[in-house]
Amino acid sequence: MGVVPTIRALTGLRIVAALWVVLFHFRPLIWQASPRLQDDLAPLVDAGAQGVDLFFILSGFVLTWNYLDRMGPSWSMRASVHFLWLRLSRVWPIYLVTMHIAAAWIIFTLHVGDVPSPDADKLTAISYVRQLFMVQLWFEPFFDRTSWDGPAWSISAEWLAYLLFGLLAVVIFRIAAVSRARTLFMLAFLAAMPPTILLLGSGVLYTPWSWLPRIIAQFAAGALACAAVRRLRLGDAAGRGAGYLSVLLVLTMVAVLYYFDANPVPGMVDPGGLVALMFMPLVVTLAIGVGVLPTLLSTRLLVYGGQISFSLYMIHEPVHTAWNWAVEQYTIDMPKSTAKLAVVGVIAAAIAAAMLLFHGIEEPARAWMRRMVDFREITAATKTIAGADRADNGDTVVGTSAQPFEDAAKARRVQPSVRVGS
Repeated sequence: MGVVPTIRALTGLRIVAALWVVLFHFRPLIWQASPRLQDDLAPLVDAGAQGVDLFFILSGFVLTWNYLDRMGPSWSMRASVHFLWLRLSRVWPIYLVTMHIAAAWIIFTLHVGDVPSPDADKLTAISYVRQLFMVQLWFEPFFDRTSWDGPAWSISAEWLAYLLFGLLAVVIFRIAAVSRARTLFMLAFLAAMPPTILLLGSGVLYTPWSWLPRIIAQFAAGALACAAVRRLRLGDAAGRGAGYLSVLLVLTMVAVLYYFDANPVPGMVDPGGLVALMFMPLVVTLAIGVGVLPTLLSTRLLVYGGQISFSLYMIHEPVHTAWNWAVEQYTIDMPKSTAKLAVVGVIAAAIAAAMLLFHGIEEPARAWMRRMVDFREITAATKTIAGADRADNGDTVVGTSAQPFEDAAKARRVQPSVRVGS
């Protein structure tokens, strides 16, 4: 494998989504340490659970871009199994490590101190097996406490999407072959609607089995949006317009969150969920646009953050849980100034742990798992799939076989990233 260009802005977007989720989970600590921040940031941070939906859309977009030409023309069992193994190599190592860290922590609290983990009753053999194979969510209407490491529920949901991706690629390939970009964008918007419809109907984001339409709808929306982008032929002016639109979308999302906070809708408990409808257009505009926001997200710092974002997503809750236990166990009572430093320290500890996991576990384990299949003599098509997935290191990768806006993209926003293939 030679040079694989990457859409760096979408890589940077991953760390924004991850930090949004982190702040959502840490918000009780933040508000306690700084009530002023609660007054100013609560509408934005309280909607941080929507970062998961943004991840779902990004996954659908990335995988479709890399594999549609390879898996779309015809369904292949061999290619699908190879694809699934490569996806396992992407998520399973960190998933397993954090799962066992969470289990070890539960056991620790049963033998140290007098504040046992509330998840102790979930430490059962059947729960272990279900989590080991990432199917724990499939049996439950709500994701709460389905996983010892709380965020792992979304990985169980994504694993379902990965299993269905081989068939989804075939369907979208045929739809894209007979559809214009505007039709595909319309279908992507419609695909993203079910969670919003359910939210408008009940006023609550978390209803029985609501996780299922979230993953299916958002993943499919990302896939269809990607198919639409692949058909575009854009010049510099259109790229600049998309960049401006990406900024407008972010400002609109923030405005919507603060508007509903100031003007509550009777019966609407989770109005923040409405901003998820703007995630698909945001991903598209960042993928094709140039300007301030795409450039900011493409900086080296944010791209690196995007690379470690999965490790951060998976380790932040064990760090958070350990701190909360320590505060309760040892009755830690701090003045506001010290509490602020403690919150910053806990977040920094989560980021440091993510960096260690990324460099010490995620990358080496992924390379090891891929060598299990890549050393064999396989078909040229499967080698191409391996190469594309190898480049997906949390980056949003542009496949080498599809060049929907070649000249303009090369000049404006696509940065070459050298990867070594087999």
